[in-house]
Amino acid sequence: MKELKSVFSREELTENAVKLLKKLIATPSMSRDEYNVSLIIEGFFNEHQLTVNRFKNNIWATNKHFDAGKPSILLNTHHDTVKPNKAYTLDPFIPVEKEGKLFGLGSNDAGASLVAMVQTFLYFYEAEDLTHNLVIALTAEEEISGLDGIEALFPQLPNVELAIVGEPTKMNLAIAEKGLLVIDGEMTGTPSHAAHPNSDNAIVKCMQDLQNILNFKFPKVSDYLGEVKVTLSVINAGTQHNVVPEKCNFTLDVRVTDEYTNREVFEIIQSQMKSKLTPRSFRLNSSKIEVNHPFVQAGLALGRTTYGSPTSSDQAIIPCTSVKLGVGDSLRSHTADEFVYIDEIREGIDIYIKILEKIL
Repeated sequence: MKELKSVFSREELTENAVKLLKKLIATPSMSRDEYNVSLIIEGFFNEHQLTVNRFKNNIWATNKHFDAGKPSILLNTHHDTVKPNKAYTLDPFIPVEKEGKLFGLGSNDAGASLVAMVQTFLYFYEAEDLTHNLVIALTAEEEISGLDGIEALFPQLPNVELAIVGEPTKMNLAIAEKGLLVIDGEMTGTPSHAAHPNSDNAIVKCMQDLQNILNFKFPKVSDYLGEVKVTLSVINAGTQHNVVPEKCNFTLDVRVTDEYTNREVFEIIQSQMKSKLTPRSFRLNSSKIEVNHPFVQAGLALGRTTYGSPTSSDQAIIPCTSVKLGVGDSLRSHTADEFVYIDEIREGIDIYIKILEKIL
């Protein structure tokens, strides 16, 4: 990579990132209601005289010297948030900076990664003769795995070879991520008066069926993600104490490792249960990047660590090699009085730049 025409100091990048993050926090952007926050991001790029593209509420751009003959590296994160929970003591939409922290809804998940990626993109924007194009996409509906976010946008992006997904990972590399499979189940039986014997009780049969699958061990175990995890998250049956109901309904939350596809896991579960099972979707599969990938090796050379992530992200629907790497701590995501440390933003920008300098 040639010397950059315009080099920003890390302090300037951090100051600009914090200023932008405060604007994002102050603009409600719950999933499917991201238009106003997308205007702020679009406006930021326009202020810096960058050519910016919009598709629905997704904002994206390419480096100045884009070369269609080269593969692209994608910087991607989301600008939507969950709804603030009732335990907030601060106003979730008023950015508060104190004691080295910036408080506000979406500050940690994933606003800090977003603004760090934006500043990283600006840093490389005018660089010439890069080995790859650099593309940034700031997208919608991640928190609900919606259809109008990165999945809808991806076909418009140019020749993406690697996606860097910005989620709070303490700037360590999540080189594997569990997929998500949600299964609705129903066990039927014979309704009857509770006072009489009934060997076909839907609830009892369902309990036996569920106990079987909850104790089941999937044979293949992932090096980074461990075992496939099946959790009973919803169960519902009956309305009266003296009536045995005709059915018992339940929902399984299944976290799938890179050793299986979602469809394979569903077929195994179905073979182990007597209930009628219906998968909601097979879209959100697990992902993995090899540890010898140049990007991972560049991160390791900087002292970062690798791990397998139990939480799902847009990686699940990105159809190319991807790695999750972002600012903040996943344990703070979706919590009351969410915050990120200013120093974490500074560190995030620095690490993104140093890794990409080794790749670009």
